[in-house]
Amino acid sequence: MSKTVFKRVLLKLSCEALASTTTDSCTNFGISQEMLERIARDIKNVCDLGVQVCLVVGGGNIFRGVHGMATHDLNRTTSDHMGMLATIINGLAMHNAIQAEGVPCRLMSAVPMETIAEFYVRLRAIRHMEKGRVVIFSGGTGNPYFTTDTAATLRASEMECDLMLKATKVDGVFTEDPAKNPNAEFIANLSYQDVLINKIGVMDATAIALAQDNHLPMRIFSIYKENGFVDTICNNGRFTKIS
Repeated sequence: MSKTVFKRVLLKLSCEALASTTTDSCTNFGISQEMLERIARDIKNVCDLGVQVCLVVGGGNIFRGVHGMATHDLNRTTSDHMGMLATIINGLAMHNAIQAEGVPCRLMSAVPMETIAEFYVRLRAIRHMEKGRVVIFSGGTGNPYFTTDTAATLRASEMECDLMLKATKVDGVFTEDPAKNPNAEFIANLSYQDVLINKIGVMDATAIALAQDNHLPMRIFSIYKENGFVDTICNNGRFTKIS
């Protein structure tokens, strides 16, 4: 296995990754056991390189906050709180899968829920990783009106990570949706300003601006490729760099 220069990284998992083993998962809900096991193995491979790993998982495969406002006549705060709980459900599933791979893991929540997860404390999370444990951050930022992308960027900055990786359905950023246009061009490198000015929808603007302010490099890759996580941090395969 290749070596990596990174000491500590944060992996942002999209909700779609947990719902399906295929990229055509926009309408799928629930949790795929096969994907849980695949992602857990990939995380173990990264840990075996001596890299400290933490992760944030979305919750849209359980409940999508924005859609909840439209379909259930919910106000934004209530809808976002329901989405936070969905991330805790996914965090529990991911925690179980990682532990099953023999990797020690801790689930932390920004929403107090002591019987299910540790309450998020920055120095405690860092200590867990220093002891070789994977840390899963759930509950978003603990506040409504913020996405899990923003939560991931915030936690990566707080943890002083060397790199943040976002696992998506495709190999990185393209000029168009490659599912709709097979001739869409792959973009290997972007600046934070490129993403903000051109409104490239890889992450919300708040997350990108926070990454820029904290000089946090990012990589966008496909979680549907076997060993995609470990390959990306080892500079193998195809992915997009944002810095």
